[in-house]
Amino acid sequence: MSKRVLITGAAGFVGANLARRLLRDGHEVHLLLRGAQDAWRIEALRADVRLHPADLEDRAAVAQTVARARPEWVFHLAAHGAYSWESDARRIAATNVVGTANLIDACLRTGFEVLVNTGSSSEYGLKDHPPGEDEPLEPNSQYAATKASATLLCRCTARSRNVRMPTLRLYSVYGPYEEPNRVVPALIVYGMRGALPPLTNPDTGRDFVYVDDVVDAYLLAATRNATDPAAVYNVGSGTQTSLRTLVELARRTLGVAAEPVWGTMQDRSWDTTVWFADPRKIAAELGWRPAHTLEDGFRRTVDWLRADDSMARLYADRLARSPGQP
Repeated sequence: MSKRVLITGAAGFVGANLARRLLRDGHEVHLLLRGAQDAWRIEALRADVRLHPADLEDRAAVAQTVARARPEWVFHLAAHGAYSWESDARRIAATNVVGTANLIDACLRTGFEVLVNTGSSSEYGLKDHPPGEDEPLEPNSQYAATKASATLLCRCTARSRNVRMPTLRLYSVYGPYEEPNRVVPALIVYGMRGALPPLTNPDTGRDFVYVDDVVDAYLLAATRNATDPAAVYNVGSGTQTSLRTLVELARRTLGVAAEPVWGTMQDRSWDTTVWFADPRKIAAELGWRPAHTLEDGFRRTVDWLRADDSMARLYADRLARSPGQP
């Protein structure tokens, strides 16, 4: 059955993929977009969606947008601070906490079936094991702290108002439309010309999960009623992959003869040798399991970029002038 759907953060990587899936499934899709946002990922969708320019920090604008769209499903993906160059603490808090509060308030006024919040694995902080959803949160960055605050706000509201507001804590999502300077697209762009990008510690660990699988998790969270309306779910493969292993996969897939030179890029404060999900809860309650292995998802991403010359040029250009690091 077709639903009226509102997505925040649809100009971002996961949001753009989610919007495409919802359109393919026949839903009426509304996008709340920051006015000055770089919207290259959704240019091809403009004729098929309904765009609502508004800043999440603007309570009145958010209320007007929600009142116009009257969404049955709301997917909240807008965030700030996930990238190393997004370091303005006031902007991070305004988007992630104030913006979430404004969206919740507007949705409560109009009514809705479900609001799926996007959390982050960074809410847990540095752990020496895959944390379960009920473990204490120990965020170690401004971004992580604000994402944890938004999750708690959704959980409190869901329980006090008896509305469905599940949160998906995402691990390292990759695939088509990912930010060009992130590690997977950087490896692909460099690898297509027989080279490797600057690299950090080869033992850095991540839990990579393909974007189509993540989109499946959002749809399951919207369509399947959990016992707890404030449920939190880890969305990851449950398998840790080191940067060394990922680089070897890229070299093998793309035929790169160049040897990696480790330590040519500075580690980030959140890099760690242990970072992977415990996805048992989402498997048990929503029936979600990733359908793609890392090798399969990586090859699909390579094929996607190779099939579109204009997108390949865009990626190469953005990576060349990027302020961030993989």
